[in-house]
Amino acid sequence: MPASQSKDQKPNTKILASIRHLALDMDGTLYRGATLFDFTRPFLAQMDAVGIGYTFLTNNSSRSVGDYLAHLHRLGIPARADQIRTSMHCTVDYLRKSLPDVRRLYILGTPSLRREFAEAGFEDVGDDGEPEAVVVGFDTGLVFSRLCKAAWWIKHGKPFLATHPDNVCPTDQPTVLVDCGSVCACLERATGRAPDAVLGKPDPWMLRGILDRHGLAPQELAMVGDRLYTDMAMARRAGAIGVLVLTGEATAEQAARCPSPPDLVVPSLKQLGEMFGEIQRTTDNSA
Repeated sequence: MPASQSKDQKPNTKILASIRHLALDMDGTLYRGATLFDFTRPFLAQMDAVGIGYTFLTNNSSRSVGDYLAHLHRLGIPARADQIRTSMHCTVDYLRKSLPDVRRLYILGTPSLRREFAEAGFEDVGDDGEPEAVVVGFDTGLVFSRLCKAAWWIKHGKPFLATHPDNVCPTDQPTVLVDCGSVCACLERATGRAPDAVLGKPDPWMLRGILDRHGLAPQELAMVGDRLYTDMAMARRAGAIGVLVLTGEATAEQAARCPSPPDLVVPSLKQLGEMFGEIQRTTDNSA
């Protein structure tokens, strides 16, 4: 049973005492859809006051950092570009570390995604050039001829990368948003090859960039999110602290039944902030 389900909260406070940075899932953690939780801004202000940094995470590679900045600003969250990490960044990190000679890419993705790869120093070969790798993202304007071209290069042995594993993107509209994982399943069926790497949550590459950038040990980073099979699984695989909030998908009952439960389960960011406040008061009293 996760420590948070015990009446004694002290073990939880001890777990959080080493935390220097938070990786924050967005939808289900900071807000739901277009509605910001009333505790989100006070929580972020508290983290700023006590010197705990934070990075906003998302698997959705159809939008750029600028798109997410605009969304957060509309909700009243004064985020900076360097505080946002998407599965695109994770894929770039993987390419640089695991395929350092690859620069020319065939990209199935939105114009925003293709621009971001170009800004990161990669060449988008389009439909005429020969790539050194194929990257598949969440392409909301998918064109059949481009899907076939991607299959052609995959069939001919080019490295095949997926920005993230999601099969569908959540929506409250009367449709199914076919996401990156489903497009990759189509390509696998057509070519006989699965992706060589699937980045994004729950792959630990998503957190390694944060660890490296801020000079953190895994136990100094907490992944805060609402999903067991992405957020909490990634925290476990990266050696970070997993904090499950119950404002999104997962329930306390599901967390209790999880073979590898989160390190901490809290109702919301409000209670997590209260725990950090307790740590601060203890530290001030012992000084």
